[in-house]
Amino acid sequence: MKIAPRLVDCMETNVSEGFMVFTFPRANHKILRTSYFLECISQEIKRRTRIVQVFSNECSHLRLKTASRMEANEEWEYGRIYLN
Repeated sequence: MKIAPRLVDCMETNVSEGFMVFTFPRANHKILRTSYFLECISQEIKRRTRIVQVFSNECSHLRLKTASRMEANEEWEYGRIYLN
């Protein structure tokens, strides 16, 4: 495809990961079906990148995005556990 060749390559190599949503418990399907969770993550990434403003290279920006998503995943997976 001429419009977004990198996106097409990524989609072709990761199609099985795209269907992993169906392996989660039924109770999580509503959360995964709506875009609210993704919008919250996107807003958090935008907020953090506005604070930094200047990145030394593309990898540093990617590390910030990845760290933000890992935090969101841990919070979603384990909940907010402050005390054991």
